[in-house]
Amino acid sequence: MASLKALKIRINSVKSTQKITKAMKMVAAAKLRRAQEAAMAGRPYAERIESVVASLAARAGGEGASPLLAGTGKDQVHMLVVVTSERGLAGAFNTNIVRAARRKAEELEAAGKTVRFYTVGRKGRVIKRFYPTGVVADHDLSTMKVARFDEAKAIADDLLARYAAGEFDVAHLFYAKFQSALVQIPTTQQIIPVSVPTRDPKLAPTLSNDGDAAVEYEPSEEQILADLLPRNVAVQVFRALLENAASEQGSRMNAMDNATRNAGDMINRLSIQYNRTRQAAITTELVEIISGAEAL
Repeated sequence: MASLKALKIRINSVKSTQKITKAMKMVAAAKLRRAQEAAMAGRPYAERIESVVASLAARAGGEGASPLLAGTGKDQVHMLVVVTSERGLAGAFNTNIVRAARRKAEELEAAGKTVRFYTVGRKGRVIKRFYPTGVVADHDLSTMKVARFDEAKAIADDLLARYAAGEFDVAHLFYAKFQSALVQIPTTQQIIPVSVPTRDPKLAPTLSNDGDAAVEYEPSEEQILADLLPRNVAVQVFRALLENAASEQGSRMNAMDNATRNAGDMINRLSIQYNRTRQAAITTELVEIISGAEAL
């Protein structure tokens, strides 16, 4: 049985931890609102540019198409871009993203494909434990306090340069899509080459699947795509950074709330144990005094 002094020290230690977790919860809640607003504001732009690129790609596909649209002609080497956070104490936020990437890697390897990893954020480096030679690049986000487009563009430019150099054939992006403070959904998205939806041949050639009217482009679709395709990669990476920022704060707020509650429960249990131990010690001392008095 622990001594009264040891129990008192432990109670004080848990109380200090509870103060820290409560403060971290409040900080995460304050950051969550701004991060959520940024993520929600970025979604329409990311979805719309993806839709425009897919629409143009469906018209401009064929010989002479950009490698970002047509691909390299092979499907052997896959680059998994794993976007995580720089800091922990965010529940299962980072673990779920890494688990989704590992699951995809196992599926590709089972199909005979070569898998490589491009990690963004310090917590993604845990992949090196499972694939010591599979991580080809690690992008540091320690200097980025809020998600910025120039940071996303730097990541996209590096990926595009590696793609042009023939280091991989397909790139998949992994991040956590923010749904609520309690729910963050691990998401996988193919960003290189652009995934073009199939169209129903029965539809009129002047109408797309979403009902848009025929549009004539000036300059040509190929020239527009040459500018939009690299920008689309940067926008999708930026979207992943925004979604991750909101998901991280939501997951951290929930984790710190649970930690604060658990610390309170532990304090109650330790206090009961402390009181019982103290009562037993007092009872023992009283018995010893009465026994000594009766002996006289």
